[in-house]
Amino acid sequence: MGITSENVAERYGISREAQDTAAVLSHARAAAATTSGRFKDEIIPIHTNVVDAKSGIVKPLVVSEDDGIRPDTTLEVLARLKAVFKENGSTTAGNASQVSDGAGAVLLMRRDVATRKILPVLGIFRSFAVIGVDPAVMGIGPAAAIPAAVKGAGLHITDIDLFEINEAFASQFTYCLEKLGLDHKKVNVNGGAIALGHPLGATGARCTATLLHEMQRRGKDCRFGVVSMCIGTGMGAAAVFECSSIP
Repeated sequence: MGITSENVAERYGISREAQDTAAVLSHARAAAATTSGRFKDEIIPIHTNVVDAKSGIVKPLVVSEDDGIRPDTTLEVLARLKAVFKENGSTTAGNASQVSDGAGAVLLMRRDVATRKILPVLGIFRSFAVIGVDPAVMGIGPAAAIPAAVKGAGLHITDIDLFEINEAFASQFTYCLEKLGLDHKKVNVNGGAIALGHPLGATGARCTATLLHEMQRRGKDCRFGVVSMCIGTGMGAAAVFECSSIP
């Protein structure tokens, strides 16, 4: 999978510095979101026990925050890391998504069912698209899927107020922003997978939860949002959501 990141960087001219810059921003935003409590409503604390390595004593532990976030990440620190997938490459452990464990869930139902069950409606599912791309550069998938999903919702890319685009690798993430001409201030405003981690199978739910909660916080200033990610065999997927609090 990592070599596809190198392929994207080489084919589309995504520099090492651009990738590292995206990584620094991801960590900074995730750290700020954690400190300000913006993740509290979307994280369910896990209560468990751990064994102290020295004493052997079992101690209770509550996991309520993602532990891969590094607020002190800088360009200088990342520049010292070596490429991990290709000699003289540009993809490193610092500008790729973290290998992590995680779980997520999203409930999709009719509004009348949610009302009957007294469940909050966070958003309205408007459209979904899956588009095939060259497997050698599978990371560009969101750049193809997002326009298709947006068109399917009867919208224009400029109608979208927020984006959650999975940061599988900084190379493909940066390419997608450049290809679509997106304002980085609208994309992954609370950090992404480079800082938070990329638990395969759960990331889509995590991105959706993060997007919907942020849309709720912004209210009338955020009507439409998009979640998108690349898919390993050469695809991109994207979904459009509308904020439920806007009449």
